[in-house]
Amino acid sequence: MDSWERGGQSGSDETAHGFASEAEQVVWDRLTSQVPPGTVLIPNLRLTSTQKDHELDVVALMPDVGVVVVEVKGGSVSVDGQGQWWSGGRNRTSRIRPVEQARDGRYALRDFIEADPRWKNQRSRVRFGHALVVPFTHLSPDFATPDCPRWMVSGRDDLDDLAGRIHDVVALQQNDQRVPTHEDVHLIQEILTGRWLPAPDGAAEADERESVADRLTREQAELLKVTRLIHRMEVRGGAGSGKTILALTQAKDLTRGQGERRPQRVALLCYSIGLSQYFKRQLQAAPHRHRPAFAGSFEDLANEWGIATAHDRNDRDFWERDLAAQMAAVAERLPESRRFDAIIVDEAQDFADHWWNPLMKSLKDEETGGVYVYSDENQRIFPRYGQPPVPLVPLVLDHNLRNTRQIARAFGPLTPMRMTLRGGEGPDVVVVPCETEAAVDAADDAVGALLDDGWRPEHIALLTMGSRHRVQAERQDTDGQIGYWRSFWEDEDVFYGHVLGCKGLERKAVVLCINTDNADRGREKLYVGMSRATDRLVVVGDPDVIRAMGGDAVARQLGL
Repeated sequence: MDSWERGGQSGSDETAHGFASEAEQVVWDRLTSQVPPGTVLIPNLRLTSTQKDHELDVVALMPDVGVVVVEVKGGSVSVDGQGQWWSGGRNRTSRIRPVEQARDGRYALRDFIEADPRWKNQRSRVRFGHALVVPFTHLSPDFATPDCPRWMVSGRDDLDDLAGRIHDVVALQQNDQRVPTHEDVHLIQEILTGRWLPAPDGAAEADERESVADRLTREQAELLKVTRLIHRMEVRGGAGSGKTILALTQAKDLTRGQGERRPQRVALLCYSIGLSQYFKRQLQAAPHRHRPAFAGSFEDLANEWGIATAHDRNDRDFWERDLAAQMAAVAERLPESRRFDAIIVDEAQDFADHWWNPLMKSLKDEETGGVYVYSDENQRIFPRYGQPPVPLVPLVLDHNLRNTRQIARAFGPLTPMRMTLRGGEGPDVVVVPCETEAAVDAADDAVGALLDDGWRPEHIALLTMGSRHRVQAERQDTDGQIGYWRSFWEDEDVFYGHVLGCKGLERKAVVLCINTDNADRGREKLYVGMSRATDRLVVVGDPDVIRAMGGDAVARQLGL
């Protein structure tokens, strides 16, 4: 609220109030030079009630006196024999209702103040009044109308004592209410600034940027129409290019059929549990005719085929060879009705070489069946180097749509190609330098700072690069893997995860905790972790470790 307090600490430039007329400026100048100390003048106050909108030219808050709403009319103001007010001199070009405006404004102001809980629960009514000032019109000392006695209106000959006349208005208009105290006046000032005002909210800006990113990603999906005649294709793109959403869209499009293309039986696969749960959640909301025949992880497909996978997670021979061999044997015996017209693999760089054999055998036609692969070689954080056993037409996505430009620039040196940055502008990436052993505690503090800044818990993820955060370990032990990953979407809480499990997923705000100095696949892990943040990124760790993993170019981007 823009106000002027005579004799107080707050004030503002008298020419900066944007008055609509010279008359209002003249009245403001006179009042500000005449009112006694402690008086608060408020210019151009707009109020909206259920009946109408009100514009109060000046409101005078006078301790030990009262509150006066002042209506100002410039130019030549006249009153005809019927008591109608006019503006425009002899021509009387415009009908005006200044007394009605002042009176309505007075009651609207009083109602607004008294409806505020801060007033309603603690204070009784104070004196209110309304006055009219016509600074360029001469008024006879004996002027009066039934609704506007002479003491209520001031003309050009009254300006030298304008403040005194405004002072007298409340005493003459209303004597049965108490006068406001200095405390009342300060409370009215607070009330007129509004209540429960929204603070600056970085998360709200993030929501808007997310909406833009979603639109750009949907527009990118038009590529699928151009490539509809290509049955075997590899889509390559860096983090933030929208590969996962494109893969999901393609799965739904092929399933329902398009134009002359018949509906197909489609399998949508990935490696990680988190990404597979994302697919399943997204497809639950889709019409049944858009849902692929299968959506999940490679392990999920084995389970669907009746193959048990209760093995040690570190048994590499089982997961990369034996399981694939068992699945290939089952795939060869699958009836036609359970085979697929097309397979789509997201984050394909995570697939072992032997995994492609059962997938190809599960096609209705190994020679012509659809094979669509989405990959990013720089996110290859597992030592697997599998490749589909058939030639694929490459399609490159070189636009970053999902990350802010600040985040995309920070991990840009880690990307496999130069990306066009189409994400919005956001806050700078923050680096919290600390020793590796202190990284988890420092990351917890960084999460607390984000919450203090107004970020909602469900928009924040803390991702570690070394050992799991204790909260992640507790949730996985308590809820199991599926329950843990459901919490990524269902819990209104901060998500605690590891970069190994979060490829293809994103959060608006990410705290990346570099709680390891092991450089093995460190570059790839750093790339994955930094790129999971769409809007706010905080990197916590030893600057020397960050430089060793990401190189000098990343260190420069992070200001190290």
